[in-house]
Amino acid sequence: MSAWAAQRRLQSDGHRHAVSIALHQGCQNQPQTDGLSDVTFVSTTPARATDWWRGAIIYQIYPRSFADSNGDGIGDLPGIIEHLPYVARLGVDAIWISPFFRSPMKDFGYDIADYRDVDPMFGTLADFDRLVQRAHELGLKVMIDQVLSHTSDQHPWFVESRRSRDNPRADWYVWADPKPDGTPPNNWLSVFGGSAWQWDPRRRQYYLHNFLASQPDLNFHHPAVQQQVLEDIRFWLERGVDGFRFDACNFHFHDRHLRDNPPATQRDTKTVMETNPYGMQRHLYDKTQPENLVFLQRVRALLDEYGAASVGEVGDDDSLKTMAAYTANGDKLHMAYSFNLLTSERSAAYIRQQVEELEAQMKDGWACWSFGNHDVARVMTRWGGPGASTDFIKVAGAMLMSLRGSVCWWQGDELALTEADIPFEKLQDPYGKAFWPEFKGRDGCRTPMPWSSTRPHGGFSGDATVEPWLPVPPEHLARAVDLSEADPASPLQALRRFMAWRKAQPALIGGDIRFFDAPEPVLALARTPAADQPGDAVLALFNLGSEPVSFELPQAPASVALDGHGFAGAHRQAQRFTLPAYGAYFGKMV
Repeated sequence: MSAWAAQRRLQSDGHRHAVSIALHQGCQNQPQTDGLSDVTFVSTTPARATDWWRGAIIYQIYPRSFADSNGDGIGDLPGIIEHLPYVARLGVDAIWISPFFRSPMKDFGYDIADYRDVDPMFGTLADFDRLVQRAHELGLKVMIDQVLSHTSDQHPWFVESRRSRDNPRADWYVWADPKPDGTPPNNWLSVFGGSAWQWDPRRRQYYLHNFLASQPDLNFHHPAVQQQVLEDIRFWLERGVDGFRFDACNFHFHDRHLRDNPPATQRDTKTVMETNPYGMQRHLYDKTQPENLVFLQRVRALLDEYGAASVGEVGDDDSLKTMAAYTANGDKLHMAYSFNLLTSERSAAYIRQQVEELEAQMKDGWACWSFGNHDVARVMTRWGGPGASTDFIKVAGAMLMSLRGSVCWWQGDELALTEADIPFEKLQDPYGKAFWPEFKGRDGCRTPMPWSSTRPHGGFSGDATVEPWLPVPPEHLARAVDLSEADPASPLQALRRFMAWRKAQPALIGGDIRFFDAPEPVLALARTPAADQPGDAVLALFNLGSEPVSFELPQAPASVALDGHGFAGAHRQAQRFTLPAYGAYFGKMV
């Protein structure tokens, strides 16, 4: 590690919130509390004071759509720097920046052509260094995307690999001979549709691509590939980043024997839509191989050298099981998240089921929950439904931040932005173009941030005459940042209040979780700090519906209502609770 990086790490330690240092002292078993579910979820691995990520709120920034500083219609790193104070005022702990590396942009940066440089459309390495410095000045950690499973077909490694079967990088990618009839070596499918194999006439072989044909998969069975990837991670650690979001982190390895995947016994509808044949296979051999656990241990050892954190994206037939395995024993990923709350299902029972199933398997691991990101429709539309009140995002956000785990928050959800309806002629997403019209792609959640209600294109660009890469929906202007800042009752202000209040509730950050039986659409839970943690146990009830509810919780523990969280109108009389529409109750358990 360079002296500069070591000094930067010491400086960044000073930005850790004092409350986090007090909270993250580990978790131990708690006695069963009457009235709570029979299953108690606890943490058994003591946390260090440097575990800022445990219970953190991580704000995802999609560079293309955040802010355009130079007037070319595409967001960039200087645009992010300009608006970092806005992110810091929200009260989050860290930012996660989606890929900004050199890329032909066939998949908008998730096809990397150079792991160690910034694409000119986003800025320069000097801009990135300024971004890290400014974020740290504001008390924000910086996490960046790393897409390790595949590269762009324009990456120099692949350009060399495809030239012949005997060049130095010939085996850096997954190549295979055709079957005798010329068809692909097996039945593996691409997430983006069709066969996962692409014929290359130069080598007269197929290469594997789990996503676009322009995204060939690296061969992680090759020791040199693993070592190169680790060195590329180190490059960014030396530049001062605090962590990484690892894209498709269970796709690194494949079955050496290239065995066919069997048919799925139950379709995966969480990772892919029902119209995608990818869900018709049980993905036994094309991903989530046991060798990946050893590689993740190597990644963790490197991150631990710098005190950096990681969150892995897991898309699998049984994502919860994989999340548990990939975060076990404190020697692999720090956190993992899946698509299990990125679905259209939003009932209280479903949310409770996902948390309980994960916690039952996870034991000493740590989850990272999210209900929105750059791959799925906006939660205001997907969960809230047509014409949903902006109060929905207030209660849904508070609910998400009250689950045991960390949180990934998608840019613009704090403004209650809805899914944009992008016409086909303006569609950019290759995934959407391939499955149109049943699936309209991911562009609807990626539209530019509306900073101003009066400036053209929501004030996204430094040049008002330039049209952004995606249109700004007119309905988003009514929820622009300037209006939200000025309205004390806006979702932005409400979520700011809640995040500030949450920081003073140790149980909501690092405590254990238990659930009550409650009628739909109520989610009822209790968070209990570990024995050696400060703070009180918290009873939390959320009405995820648009109508007031009154219900009995016969065995609810005694509690005293808490205030300061921003939710009003909830009442408790003995064992009966009344919650307003999209309301919440928080009580200190006594």
